[in-house]
Amino acid sequence: MNNPVTDLPAASPQHALQHFEAVFRFETDCWDTHEALQQEEPGFVLIDARSPERFAQGHIPGAINIPHGKIIGSQLRRWPHTTLFVVYCGGPHCNGAARAAVKLARLGRPVKLMAGGITGWLDEGFELEHGNGFDRSAA
Repeated sequence: MNNPVTDLPAASPQHALQHFEAVFRFETDCWDTHEALQQEEPGFVLIDARSPERFAQGHIPGAINIPHGKIIGSQLRRWPHTTLFVVYCGGPHCNGAARAAVKLARLGRPVKLMAGGITGWLDEGFELEHGNGFDRSAA
């Protein structure tokens, strides 16, 4: 019996491997981001791509606030050109992180999107920091 799941056959294991490995070059998730942030040097800069008002209402500890519309090359000079940036926004309903990723990629910077954003972070049971926090974007 056919159904929407089986109407198209699955990709070959080799094609599936290529596809799913490629996804990890573009994205990370909230759990892995949280785990990396527990290290002294997580290996990336975490950017909250939302407005300063949303950032102040609650953000991931350690994140800096650079709204996606404000990402420009001069703001990034303090980091080596090889620095990985991980971007997030409100969640699956928001495309601010994708907009930030596009800007960073256009500037020649390595970037990954943190899938789930704030919604995913909270779904995992992780806490948010409120207020301006330690906003390294002003440093």
